[in-house]
Amino acid sequence: MQKKWRLAGILAGVALIAGLVFSLAGQGGCASKDSHEVVGFPQSFADLADKVKPAVVNISTTSTLKVPGNPFRQFFGEGGGNRLDPFDDFFKHFFNQQPDREMKQKSLGSGVIISQDGEIITNNHVVENADEIKVKLSDGREFKAKVIGRDPKTDLALIKISSPFEKLPILALGDSDKMRVGDWVLAVGNPFGLEQTVTQGIISATGRVIGSGPYDNFLQTDAPINPGNSGGPLVNLKGEVIGINTAIVPGGQGLGFAIPASLAKSITTQLREKGKVVRGWIGVSIQNVTPELAKSFGMKDARGALVSDVVRDSPSAKAGLVTGDIIVSFNGKKVANSTDLPRLVAETAIGSSVPLVVLRDNKERSFTVKVEELTEERIASQSNQPLQSFGMKVGALTPQLRQQYGINDKNGVIVQGVEPGSLADAAGMQTGDIIKEVNRTKIDGLNAYNAAMAKAGAGQPLLLLIKRNRQTFFVTMERQ
Repeated sequence: MQKKWRLAGILAGVALIAGLVFSLAGQGGCASKDSHEVVGFPQSFADLADKVKPAVVNISTTSTLKVPGNPFRQFFGEGGGNRLDPFDDFFKHFFNQQPDREMKQKSLGSGVIISQDGEIITNNHVVENADEIKVKLSDGREFKAKVIGRDPKTDLALIKISSPFEKLPILALGDSDKMRVGDWVLAVGNPFGLEQTVTQGIISATGRVIGSGPYDNFLQTDAPINPGNSGGPLVNLKGEVIGINTAIVPGGQGLGFAIPASLAKSITTQLREKGKVVRGWIGVSIQNVTPELAKSFGMKDARGALVSDVVRDSPSAKAGLVTGDIIVSFNGKKVANSTDLPRLVAETAIGSSVPLVVLRDNKERSFTVKVEELTEERIASQSNQPLQSFGMKVGALTPQLRQQYGINDKNGVIVQGVEPGSLADAAGMQTGDIIKEVNRTKIDGLNAYNAAMAKAGAGQPLLLLIKRNRQTFFVTMERQ
């Protein structure tokens, strides 16, 4: 009899536990005090969507494009008599060489209102080159907007509308630095012209670098984002904007990218006050520390930003930095790789003196560098972007690289990588080649190389003097 009662008790306990499990499963997880939400998994995003949608706007722009009178010119190039354009003579004689025409182009995007007097954050590419910008609110009202400021480098823009009758609904910019992989988010916008579309997902990754510029630091999300979502908000469960939806991977699924709100805050503040963004500069060219380079420098792991060149009379030169230093900390923040440093420097106030830590001879050394303003002239003198169109990567001839490649030369720059199928590959360039001249200008270092490349005219053949092993020869390439 006792065994039967004991067995009955066990079965009753199992049934009770099973009932509780099924009850919780039906609610989506562990119950909370709020009947509309369970810990970790909301039953519905409807309340959140109702909260954020009024502050999300649809943006439509109109811009003017010039279209060649000869419709084939876009395929064969410009200019009468161009041997590549067999239709030029035909259009000249039979259609009196039709003049270029103007046509209107319309595009769609999204934005989010951040102030009750009508300030709106959106993407630069949504409003760039626009002759007219129209903003439509969730209640159907439409306004013309003006541009307060744009920042192409981060693809952010601040525009404004005027609503004289009432204060506009807004969303606050949250703390994107607190977002973790797996956190819930909503994306709201105007994909394909479908107004006030809400999609749901999670943060898939943080600190993503996608090659859009030197200040890449994206939040990745699997919340569906499509053309037209650009400039719209990515919000957390509190209804705070933690990102501005910006980019997608064509053909990819669950691969969307948003500019963090922490960056949007600083950019919009400068756009509001100055109409442009002023960034810091310390005057170094840097590259990533690969495992191979780390080994040659005697490092246990690959980290930091390797200084490949120091601009003469720059803040870094005055501070005492030299080629071959590896920057591992800037202004008290860790520099994990070469993509971290430009962003940290850019965000530093102009004129401020900040601490900087480098590895030199495998020992940490501290310096103080005074940050100056990044100007277009300094960008031109330092940038190695022209090289990227040829599909090869170059660096300064550091002592470590000369040792690694068995090179005695001290003048020139070294090719550190060639992309298969690129112009450089087609021209026969190889890793380890030394570029001694650009268009007959002698190259003594990375600065001279960048300056010579900046002077090279687009569409003109580029003449490079190359040294490979003990042989010296010329190579020509044409900039695309």
